[in-house]
Amino acid sequence: MPTTQLDPRDPETRAARLLDDGKFEFLIPRTDCGMVAVTGDIKGNKVIVFASDPTIKSGALGVEGSKVIVLAYKAAMGAQVPIIGIWHSGGARLSDGVASLDAFGEVFQSMISASGRIPQLSLVLGPTAGGGAYGPALTDIVVLSPEGRIFVTGPEVVKSVTGEDIDMALLGGPEAHRKNSGLAHIIAPTEQEAIDDVRDLTALFANHGVMNPDVADIDLSVFVPQSQVRTYEVHPVVDAILDKETEHIELLSMWAPNMTTIIGRLGGATVGVLANNPAHIAGVLDAAAGEKAARFVRTCDAFGIPLIVIADVQGFLPGAGQEWEGAVRRGAKLLHAFGEAVVPRVTLITRRAYGGAYVAMNSKALGATRVFAWPNAEVSVMGAVAAVRVLHRRILADLPAEQRESMELELAAEHEKISGGVARAVEIGAVDEIIQPSLTRSALAKIIAGTPHRRGAHGNIPL
Repeated sequence: MPTTQLDPRDPETRAARLLDDGKFEFLIPRTDCGMVAVTGDIKGNKVIVFASDPTIKSGALGVEGSKVIVLAYKAAMGAQVPIIGIWHSGGARLSDGVASLDAFGEVFQSMISASGRIPQLSLVLGPTAGGGAYGPALTDIVVLSPEGRIFVTGPEVVKSVTGEDIDMALLGGPEAHRKNSGLAHIIAPTEQEAIDDVRDLTALFANHGVMNPDVADIDLSVFVPQSQVRTYEVHPVVDAILDKETEHIELLSMWAPNMTTIIGRLGGATVGVLANNPAHIAGVLDAAAGEKAARFVRTCDAFGIPLIVIADVQGFLPGAGQEWEGAVRRGAKLLHAFGEAVVPRVTLITRRAYGGAYVAMNSKALGATRVFAWPNAEVSVMGAVAAVRVLHRRILADLPAEQRESMELELAAEHEKISGGVARAVEIGAVDEIIQPSLTRSALAKIIAGTPHRRGAHGNIPL
């Protein structure tokens, strides 16, 4: 049971705030090693928690503290339950010398061995530096509180080596990780909300539930404009598909926002939703979005979480900058992630799916369980107007400017008839079925509920 500690940074106090009714049992007696390990429940699910003790040497981790984490991992693996790390650590203990570095390596090996086998969550409540920064980075989900900081080298070292004058917040705080690094999956506005998010995530990973396919339908078309050129936020669509008043967490909301990744419930069961978001660069795939999506797909597959993929994508973002940032290499990660995934995964094409991005968004050829499309959806190598500008560029170039637009539209209509669009996709089996927006929610639930659930046999490398 927790002792009466007044310091809010005390690891027992923090563990008590995370666990049901504030109750826990020590895995081993607490010492001055700077690390505490306990077991308790979160929303009725058994978990293992280890927590840095920043009241002792700023939470620096030495040999004995590392042994506590390794022991916690052995207990979690033995019981096959989630493990949560509460991080507030200054890195390796200088007094332990190189032995502390070796001990950190053993911690990392424990995390890697558990990858994809048990859920690993990190709650970062204070500065976490040096080797301590790689601890959260190796886990499945990282939740960062307002006072959380994650960096390899602190401001003083940065200044001495590079001459750059920067503080801890700018170097590794919420603003640094919100849009730039892609390290922290959730940036919480308060410490309590960070704790609540970890509790919700734990419930989603630990208790998948059993899907009830008899879910109520809603007309999803009200959230999607009919015009192909209008932008819109995809979040209302996702919110309408998922259950109300249950756990619902978006990951990496500000990093690569053109790709939306959400874990929630449908029919009472945990599902992952991956969706293009046309509100940001028209929802096209870029290098960062491909990497973000790939990690999400592999996370869901590793833990047996079915996937719903909402495709409304015009293609990949062009440009030299994208090529240099590794758009091909990082986009290939998404292709590979879907190609190896074994969980039920259903794709819904709402408005359009063009070119290689159509393939990348869980196409039938990559093993999708089912591909649905709405009646007016377009499936093509590229948009009809763009296609005729390439195919008939000489004809169009010879026309007067005032006639060019009408001819483009005429040729585009003819091209649509020839290429076949979604009807042709159904004919060749690339799309399984055309469904109405008003019947989509139940169609998704029925397919997922009726598909045997499997789990990917792989780790969850931080792509």
